Amino acid sequence: MLDSNDPLQFVRDARGVVTLTLNDPARFNALGSEMLAALQQALDEIAGDDTVRVVVLAGAGKAFCAGHNLKDMAAHPDLAWYQQLFAQCSRMMLSLHKLSVPVIARVHGMATAAGCQLVAQCDLAVAADSASFATSGIHYGLFCSTPSVPLVRNVPAKRAMEMLLTGDFIDAATAQQEGLVNRVVPLDALDAEVEKLVQSILEKPRVAVAMGKALVYRQRELGLDAAYQLAGQTMAVNMMDEAAQEGARAFAEKRKPGWKN
Repeated sequence: MLDSNDPLQFVRDARGVVTLTLNDPARFNALGSEMLAALQQALDEIAGDDTVRVVVLAGAGKAFCAGHNLKDMAAHPDLAWYQQLFAQCSRMMLSLHKLSVPVIARVHGMATAAGCQLVAQCDLAVAADSASFATSGIHYGLFCSTPSVPLVRNVPAKRAMEMLLTGDFIDAATAQQEGLVNRVVPLDALDAEVEKLVQSILEKPRVAVAMGKALVYRQRELGLDAAYQLAGQTMAVNMMDEAAQEGARAFAEKRKPGWKN
C-alpha cells in the first residue's frame, strides 16, 4: 500500500525498471496540474538516464486514471487557464511518446477521458479483465479532443469516433479486440503479466529497442517511400552497433547472444 502524500510514486529496481504510480486515489488519480507536473518531472529524469530500461505506469486505488478533474476546470472559467492545462498535459503525453524506453500501462480499473488517452499514449498496455475505458467528456459537453490524438492511432477510425461521440464505456476484452490494450488477464494475475512483458524487453539490447521505438512512430507519419528509406537507414545503423554484431555472431555460431545490457 502507498503511504506517501506525493501525487506520484517513483520506484526503481535494480534492473532499471521504473514504476510510476499515480497516487491520488481520492480523486481517481485525476490529471490536475500537480499530478501533471509530477509526471513531467519524472519523465524528464528518466529521459536523461540511459540506465533505465522499462517504465511501468500504474494507478493507486479503485481507478487507473479518471482524466482531468471537471470540478477544478469548472472553477477556472478562463481561456488562458484551460490552454495552459491542456498544453501541460500534451507536453507530458509527448514526453511519454519520446522516451527511448518502452512504457507499459498497468490498467487495473477505470480509465476515462485523459486517463484513456494515457493508456493509448503508452507503448504497451496490460489490463485487468475488470478494467473499463471511455472518452466520456462528451457527456459533459466536452469532446475529448486531446484524447482523440492517440486513440485514433490505436483503434480503427470508426470505433474511435463511436467512443468519442457516445462517451460509452468499453470493457477490457473489447479494448483488446480494438487494439487499445495488448493483454487482458484476471486482476490477481495483472502484475505477473506485466512482468512477463518487462522481462521479455529486458532480454533485448537497449539500443535496438530505443532505435526501434523511435523508428516505428516516425515512419508511421511518413509516406511509403520515405518510411522505407528511414527504416532502411535505421536498420543499417542498428546493424553497425555491437549488440547487433554480437547477435549475428551468435546466430552463426548457434548460441545465445551475450549482450551486456
